[in-house]
Amino acid sequence: MAAVRRTWVNIRGFNVTKKVCVITGSSSGIGAASAILFAQRGWNVCVNYSKEREPAEKVAAACGGHGADVLIQRADVSDDAQCVQMATRVKEHFGRCDALVNNAGTTKFVDLTDLGGLDAADFQKIYAVNVIGPFQMTRAFAPLLRDNPGAAVVNVSSIAPLLGGGSSIAYIASKGALNALTLVLARVLGPQIRVNVVAPGMVDSPWLRNGLGPERFEAMLRSYESTSALGTLVLPEDVAETVYYLGAIASKTTGEIHVVDGGRRVGR
Repeated sequence: MAAVRRTWVNIRGFNVTKKVCVITGSSSGIGAASAILFAQRGWNVCVNYSKEREPAEKVAAACGGHGADVLIQRADVSDDAQCVQMATRVKEHFGRCDALVNNAGTTKFVDLTDLGGLDAADFQKIYAVNVIGPFQMTRAFAPLLRDNPGAAVVNVSSIAPLLGGGSSIAYIASKGALNALTLVLARVLGPQIRVNVVAPGMVDSPWLRNGLGPERFEAMLRSYESTSALGTLVLPEDVAETVYYLGAIASKTTGEIHVVDGGRRVGR
């Protein structure tokens, strides 16, 4: 087994180990913005990807530019063995984990009225990543998290199950299940580990733009802006701020859903 690597910083003459955040699906979008923000605020980070390494390397370079020690780890969160392997690599590299952000997600874009557009395989694939993945990752990292006071899990959900709208019925249902999973995990992992949800509204990201296509994205953007109290959609950096708050600051908050939607639920 490789020697455990620790990064030390000197604060008023005391050596303190830098905290570590693991973020799944962090090669782009909310995950990338979150990794960079944690690095900016003095954390070391594990950047995870499932397919292409190059985007993950760019995020890692940005994090390294802020002085973070960065581990890049490929893993498909729907595969339990890969989740366990990722936890092992983090333990070997950093020796600790203080925050786990379950951000990796997937969908299939199907109009909600098209009931024939989804089959059991679609549901199983989406649930495997959006629900089973966060459970497996949390289970794999729980031993590391328990060792650190104030440790946290942040699950990235959506306002989709709160509104009954979204990219597909399977996606909406999976995020509702993730919210329920979060509540249960908050109960069983406390008091050592806090578990919360951040629920973004429509996020301006390559993932959503590519999934919807340019024309449909622009139409949805106009609709979203016209019906939101703040008149705006959400940027990945906006969500990252709440991810950081729940992961690093909100020491007395667990089992909660924090909505970041520009006031979409409030409406106007």
